[in-house]
Amino acid sequence: MPFCPVDSSLLFSRGDKSDVRLGDIGRIAPELKVATDAEDLFSELTAPHVVVVGYPDDEGIKANGGRTGAKEAPDRIRKYLYRMTPPALLPAMSPPAAIIDAGNLEGSGLTLAARHDAAEALVGAALRGSHRIVSLGGGHDYGYPDAVAYARRAQERGFRPLIINFDAHLDVRSDQKGINSGTPFYRLLQAVPEAEVIAIGLQAQCNSREHRDWLIESGGSCCFEEERHISGRSLVETLLNVLGDRALKRQPIFVSIDIDAFSSAFAPGASQSWPTGFSPDAFFEAFNWLLARFDVAHIGLYEVSPPLDVDDRTSRLAALIAYRFMFQLF
Repeated sequence: MPFCPVDSSLLFSRGDKSDVRLGDIGRIAPELKVATDAEDLFSELTAPHVVVVGYPDDEGIKANGGRTGAKEAPDRIRKYLYRMTPPALLPAMSPPAAIIDAGNLEGSGLTLAARHDAAEALVGAALRGSHRIVSLGGGHDYGYPDAVAYARRAQERGFRPLIINFDAHLDVRSDQKGINSGTPFYRLLQAVPEAEVIAIGLQAQCNSREHRDWLIESGGSCCFEEERHISGRSLVETLLNVLGDRALKRQPIFVSIDIDAFSSAFAPGASQSWPTGFSPDAFFEAFNWLLARFDVAHIGLYEVSPPLDVDDRTSRLAALIAYRFMFQLF
């Protein structure tokens, strides 16, 4: 489990007690060389923390024929996240979130599958320690270790795993020709067939009929943006429609966010992007609803590509999503 500490300069501080930033309240974990390091770290923390972990890896995107650059995203997102202030909307006596940065996966010399195993081990250890997690990709292939760690923990707690995937793509390609950024939910449903994947934000030009049918036959749900616009539904109404009675039950869920679900007007720095897709306002309405309704202990942010971005617009959006999750402003 080669997770290396991030550069301390990323934890921004103004050195001003009247203008505290997240960099002031976050701390950096030591190097985590093996799985027992993570187990020890997360079990010994005296209070629940938000764990930030980075996957600076876009090999899976390259293997899927996508545009590389997402390996630069974890630290670029951190750059903006740690500059943010604890929210002034919270009551004055509210304690700030306890944040620990578990560092970046250093996978040189490891296969992509072995790197995924390391990610799954770290996330699983954090979940068993009752911590909340923000995963920063990297390619969406890391949706597999994140989702499978969540799914196995949910089953241990007696819940059927439920994954909400905000994405323009289904990402259920077979892995018979190798792992790539299009395979995470195929691999998940092979490993944990009981899991349910709800894909929301799908775009017609990005998905084959065969992939759609496969997910539905596997017990999942497909929510296409074209259908949503025709129906006039908001993202919240779409979620309510597909979840049905499950929206009344508070259960743990994993929220996976491929940044290409957003319109390129708001997120140009994506491994693939289209002018169609979410606006931040539409997304945050749905995201806030999920945070209020369900036990969201883990979110993953994937496919942000700083070299393709404009004024770091996409990295800032990803940082804002992480921030909203940390402080659950709904």
